Amino acid sequence: MIKSLVGGVIAATAFVMLSSSAIADPEIVKGPAAEPDCFAPWAADTQFFKYPKKDGPYRIALANGYIANTWRIQMIQTAKAYAAQPDVAKKLKEFKVVSTGEDVPAQISAINNFIDSGFDAIVVNAQNPTAFGPVIKRAKEAGVILVAFDNILDTKDAINVNVDQKGLGELWGKWLVSHVPNGGKVLEVRGVAGTSVDTDRHNGIHEVLDGSGKKWDVTEVVGKWDDGVAQKATADAIATSGPFDGITGQGGDTGIVQAMIDAKHPFVPFGGETENGFRKYCAAHAGDGLKCSSAGTGPAQVAVAIKTAIAALEGNVVPQSVKLPLAIVEDPNFKAGQDFFPDQSDNFFVGNSFPTCGINFTAQEIMGQTKENK
Repeated sequence: MIKSLVGGVIAATAFVMLSSSAIADPEIVKGPAAEPDCFAPWAADTQFFKYPKKDGPYRIALANGYIANTWRIQMIQTAKAYAAQPDVAKKLKEFKVVSTGEDVPAQISAINNFIDSGFDAIVVNAQNPTAFGPVIKRAKEAGVILVAFDNILDTKDAINVNVDQKGLGELWGKWLVSHVPNGGKVLEVRGVAGTSVDTDRHNGIHEVLDGSGKKWDVTEVVGKWDDGVAQKATADAIATSGPFDGITGQGGDTGIVQAMIDAKHPFVPFGGETENGFRKYCAAHAGDGLKCSSAGTGPAQVAVAIKTAIAALEGNVVPQSVKLPLAIVEDPNFKAGQDFFPDQSDNFFVGNSFPTCGINFTAQEIMGQTKENK
């Protein structure tokens, strides 16, 4: 009986030691990051992390939520293309992709499954910034590094990689203020409800409009960053609330312009994303009144998120919050072959290079991949 008790104590002590060693609790250190031009800190007070080094190759998963639009599909394809590059592939034992739709519990469940399966890092495009508290805690306790991008997580216990989404909304708002000088009626085509990107961009637009001193009448519709959904929502809005003096769209902008053409709505100033088709329209119809600001970040930001996860696993210093540059082109500077590509699909998002991170994809490299889970 004494022998059994001693054995139980030893086993329990070993379990506690094993659990403690698994915790991915980074050391907070001074910057700069290992690759300061790539891993730029979000702000002057952003903390820098140094995780315990793990030996590779690594098992990394991408837990995506919403998939039913061009940006997300291209993002999945870009992630696979990046993981397949020789210099990256040699560092990966496994790269797994799962998309769970707009169901937040399903995305959390997918992350839990990756934790339980022993993955080293999980990259996530989160459906909700605040709903992941328990799974963030589980990942930390299990020694799994979480890197959120695009739609980020409201936590200091994960790494966030993103552009200034609110700043992007402010950019579009300023474009409308400067090009609709007397104020007026604006159509705002929003993204996916509940996501941090949609909320931040919306808030940025409205802070600028509200602070301009001009009178604005804003009609909001949901386009889900998708051409088909945005086109129908725009057509309905034109029929019931139009005409508009200006438009801003978070995505699905090719569909928005097509709805204007179909309804014979006059071309008006437009602040939108970086779809190839949208930029084609902006270049073709600038002289007709379609004065565009096209800005955002291509789906290649997922590659920066994966690169960040690998750097953290290798024990390199990384910021807790990484800030990516925006890709911006505005009227009258749309150049074929540089800012848009006449021979490529309208659905293709441009702005897919991050030279400071050594990331630059061709359309063929991305479009040769599938969107399916793997």
